[in-house]
Amino acid sequence: MTPKKDYSERTDIEKIVSNWKKAKGLYEREEWSTVIIRASTAVELSANFVIREELQNNKNIDEEFVTHLLIWANGIRGKFDKLLKPIFKESDFEKELKSLNKKVQDINKERNSIAHSGQFKSKSTATKVVKESKLIIEIFLNKYNTGFTLDEIN
Repeated sequence: MTPKKDYSERTDIEKIVSNWKKAKGLYEREEWSTVIIRASTAVELSANFVIREELQNNKNIDEEFVTHLLIWANGIRGKFDKLLKPIFKESDFEKELKSLNKKVQDINKERNSIAHSGQFKSKSTATKVVKESKLIIEIFLNKYNTGFTLDEIN
C-alpha cells in the first residue's frame, strides 16, 4: 500500500478532490454544517487553482508573490472580488464569473454563518451549497482541464 501524500505536498486539484471526498462522507453521515465547510473549502481551492494558472503559468508571475496575493485576498469572496474579477476583466470568462457571483455569495454566507457564528445547518441548505459548489468547481477546473468532474453528492 502506498502511503498517502501529505496534504501540504498535494496539488490544488488533489486538495480539491480530497475535500470533496471528505464532504461526500460527511453528507452521508448527515453532518450538514461540516459538509458546507468542506464544500466551500473546495470552492476556494478551485479559485486558488484558477488564479495560479493565470498568474503563475500564463503571466509568469513569481509563485511567492501569487501565494502572497492568495493570502491577502482571504476567503472565497476576497479571491472572487479582488483577484478573479480583475484578472478576467473584459475577457470571455468575465461573463462566466458574473453568472457565478450569486452562488459564490450564497456559499460564502452559509460558510461564514457556521465558522463565525456557530450556526447549525439543515440538509436542504447543505444540498444547495453542495450543488452550487460542484458547479463552480467544475467550471473553474474545466477552464484548464477539460472533462474534469466531481462525484455527485446526494
